[in-house]
Amino acid sequence: MEPLLVFPDPPAGWLAGVLETTGYPYRGVCDAHDAVRLEPEEGWAGAVVDVEAEEAGFVLCRALRKREDPLQPLLLVVGREKLAELDFREELFDDFVVSGAPAVEVGARLTHLFRRTGRGKQHDLIVYGPLALNLETYQAALEGRALDLTYMEYELLRFLAAHPGKVFTREVLLSRVWGYEYYGGARTVDVHVRRLRAKLGEEHAHLIETVRSVGYRFGAVRWLPEGRASSWEGRS
Repeated sequence: MEPLLVFPDPPAGWLAGVLETTGYPYRGVCDAHDAVRLEPEEGWAGAVVDVEAEEAGFVLCRALRKREDPLQPLLLVVGREKLAELDFREELFDDFVVSGAPAVEVGARLTHLFRRTGRGKQHDLIVYGPLALNLETYQAALEGRALDLTYMEYELLRFLAAHPGKVFTREVLLSRVWGYEYYGGARTVDVHVRRLRAKLGEEHAHLIETVRSVGYRFGAVRWLPEGRASSWEGRS
């Protein structure tokens, strides 16, 4: 993958950390002249422009859009106090994030933009309503807020979210998530489900539903006229 153009150079510490966490290579630029001088032979993969501190960011966005081959996708980083400044400037960017956003949110937005434009690296994601799981970075976020999950909590949530609407017994979950060689009892599943619900919070704990005398199911289901169950939402 070619590098992302990132402004300013160097980028804010949190943004540099986010890009490294999500696995996107990048190269910082100071202005439109740098954008041309430092452009890779195959072109930029896209751009992330931080306008929180510098008005020059909007100037750069305008220059990138006026190119013979307008640069896209372009993700804008903006401070909350500057959100109003985005009005009537929609043509300068494809999407935006608020400064300080968690890595999983920035990664998800970049992935969405790359898929929409058919360019760049495409991370594999599971998205169900407000929940997003990045299968490459083992990160999870709920409504843009990073979830602090242990490895097995993440693996259990990933497995359930990948099969919305399907009921799994505790024994199946033990074998599919923990592995056939795991000798723990069914209580292990119950403990991890309880911890996951606590971390999802009261508002979203219902995403993992207990099916009495059977096991657990992720997500809501509805009955089709033919009598077949189908999840409301699925994998993207």
